[in-house]
Amino acid sequence: MKVNYNRLISADTANMKQSFPRFALFLAALLGSTAAHAETQQVTPYADIRYRLELVEQAGLPDTAAASTLRIRVGVRTREWRGFSAVVEGEGILVLGEPTYNDTVNGKINYPIVADPSDILLNQAYVRWRPNVGVEVTGGRQTVNFENQRWVGSVGWRQNDQTLDAARFALKPVKGVTLDYFYAWRVNRVFGPDSPQGIWRNTQIHGARASYQLGGIGTLSVHALLLDIPSSPTLSSQTFGVRIAGERKIGQGTSLLYAAEYASQQDYGLNPNRFRLDYFLIEPGVRLGGFTLKGGYEQLEGNGVVALQTPLATLHAFNGWADKFLTTPATGLRDIYFDAGYKFPANGPLPGLALRFGWHDYNATVGAIDYGKEWNGSVSLPLGKSFTLTAKVARYEANLFATDTTKGWLQIEAKF
Repeated sequence: MKVNYNRLISADTANMKQSFPRFALFLAALLGSTAAHAETQQVTPYADIRYRLELVEQAGLPDTAAASTLRIRVGVRTREWRGFSAVVEGEGILVLGEPTYNDTVNGKINYPIVADPSDILLNQAYVRWRPNVGVEVTGGRQTVNFENQRWVGSVGWRQNDQTLDAARFALKPVKGVTLDYFYAWRVNRVFGPDSPQGIWRNTQIHGARASYQLGGIGTLSVHALLLDIPSSPTLSSQTFGVRIAGERKIGQGTSLLYAAEYASQQDYGLNPNRFRLDYFLIEPGVRLGGFTLKGGYEQLEGNGVVALQTPLATLHAFNGWADKFLTTPATGLRDIYFDAGYKFPANGPLPGLALRFGWHDYNATVGAIDYGKEWNGSVSLPLGKSFTLTAKVARYEANLFATDTTKGWLQIEAKF
């Protein structure tokens, strides 16, 4: 990649003059409120500070993207009182230096997209009622993560979370059984409120999940997701699925890993298309000490006109880190993949160091189209109890879909 680092580190004066005073006032107000109440121990303050440099080189675009962003997220969590508690959390996302990337709202279309626009946001604000260990009710702006986040997730990799304005109910009626339901009337997406697709308003979204812990086998769950999205009607759908996932020890320090899932999706709400499409996943694996090895087959069916979509998912976690399949092509997606990782023991020379490598082979489900291949790699190192240093790379090699793309990330995150 060819990156002009002088431009990257030079201050974008106009941008900083506009964003920094608002962010400073927001941060001072929130921290001031936290400090005023901390002595009473009725609230617990917390902070998450993340700096990231993301580089993207994409064939077909003349310039290489270089996104240098800082996210500062601070919040307060109240102590429970008669089962009630609350969380208020805000964040500021600042671009450090000149924004030499397409953040989806700045109009810099000569650069690849990095969906981290600068902004100041109320990330979460909710009240929770937990009268006993088996009942939990939450209302307000919140992150929602179902299982492995294939269908509903908070997209934690991006600087701005995906959150829902929602009411959520969770029950544990008997040991091993969990029932979870939410209704969302608004989706706050990672693109931020300035983007035309940054907020989905007036949604009618129902999500439900029931799970049962099968002793010695794993977790069996069924789920339903009904999406009525007036802002994006072609993504309105109803999906019903079943999943089983678990781990079984077969020897000293050795375990078998397994996951399998099936789901059926069809049109719903104002969707102008008519379809019924299937989702399949099978993912066997093994854990040997610090090593984890997995292979997988995932299929999101398409019929040549429309394809199965998962618009509320944490999409970066699936189908490669190059993010070429955030929207499933109309001809569907078949992803055959391999994933290997190793985590150094806590008492070793590099405690907690995690290495990961992945490879994907992408094809269509109709038309015998070879989309391309991709490999991923990452290194993550905890630095003490609060800091984590991460480096990642993704390389997508196109055949008959999209274009060659290389992405790299360097990130340091601190949590307090």
